[in-house]
Amino acid sequence: MIRVHKIRLYPNGRQATLLIKSCGVARFAYNWALAEWKRQYEAGEKPKEAKLRKQLNAMKREQFPWMSEVSKNAPQQAIKNLGTAFNHAFSRLKRGEKPGFPRFKRKGIRDGFRADNGPSQAAPNAVKVDGQRIQLAVIGWVRMAEPVRFGGAIRSATVSKEADQWQVALAIETAEVLQPGTVQSVVGVDLGIKALATLSNGEVHEGPKAHRQLLRRIQQQSRSLSRKQKGSVNRAKAKTKLARLHLRVAHLRKDALHKLTTRLATGFSVIGIEDLNVKGMVKNRCLARSVSDAGFFEFRRQLGYKAAMTGAKVILADRWFPSSKTCSQCGAIHDMPLSKRTLSCGCGNKMDRDLNAAINLRNYAVSSTVSACGEEGSGLGRTLKTKPASAKQESSAKPGMSRFG
Repeated sequence: MIRVHKIRLYPNGRQATLLIKSCGVARFAYNWALAEWKRQYEAGEKPKEAKLRKQLNAMKREQFPWMSEVSKNAPQQAIKNLGTAFNHAFSRLKRGEKPGFPRFKRKGIRDGFRADNGPSQAAPNAVKVDGQRIQLAVIGWVRMAEPVRFGGAIRSATVSKEADQWQVALAIETAEVLQPGTVQSVVGVDLGIKALATLSNGEVHEGPKAHRQLLRRIQQQSRSLSRKQKGSVNRAKAKTKLARLHLRVAHLRKDALHKLTTRLATGFSVIGIEDLNVKGMVKNRCLARSVSDAGFFEFRRQLGYKAAMTGAKVILADRWFPSSKTCSQCGAIHDMPLSKRTLSCGCGNKMDRDLNAAINLRNYAVSSTVSACGEEGSGLGRTLKTKPASAKQESSAKPGMSRFG
């Protein structure tokens, strides 16, 4: 299994300069290959990334001699990434989806490059790791914030810059995976805005709400940035400060989601969740900021691959399943606007709406013996044939069942 470990780098001045140059060479090679791909396609030819790599190698010494200042991995892997992007676009086009063809890269936006060791470890390695340092071709040994957490063969390293911080994502082929816990049970998980997740066993996981906590500082720094003269040194400093704040928000959110999804994947054998229409929910101006701050889609993505490691089953209830409206004791359906936080049923059941929804999702997961594929319009890359709802919707229709992919 390939696992990725992302670690912060601490390069010195010379290494930081080479990292910036490597990002620039990779961006140039990507844009050059994209322009050449389009030119060859319009001329009636059949462009391929392997031919483009050979074409660039044949001309770079004469036309682009500055590319030799960095490792050859940077431009070569950039063109490979372009070929992968076109393959994905053509696959989506065959499925009748929006293709999303590659676009030209811009400086300062997702700067990075990749170094690949290749399938054979017998070949000279472009990436080596020794404790808390990593060796990259031409750049040399660079300090890391921590050692790699699990052992295995390093297949590739992707170096990127976020704000003013350098990161390396190591793709490692390892047999070390998450181990399932001793408890083999079923749990329902209701995601929300007030609390990130409410479990059917009564556990409540409060989200960090990182963006809300740092919103005032972000607004102040954004106003400060808008007052700086474009192209000035002070504007560059203000831009870096603002980027650090956004990076901290992302780190706090991912940390909370990783802890929650690991707890679920290792502690339960069957997990019931809802197929929330996140794309539709963020179109509601009253909920958009809170929904984005919670990270519902990232929760679903992380839970998917972690459950695959532990062997846990994730049962995905249809987005029209009335989890909050249905009484978990008698099954009666009530009118539950978002402002009503407690369900009161004639059978005597009085319960918090989130806990009631989690119990209903648990019961749904227990009654589901076969997991089918996720419904149309759910998940990454799928599109809805009908206009999505602006918020979470629930009806009394018979719930469908789909599998969390």
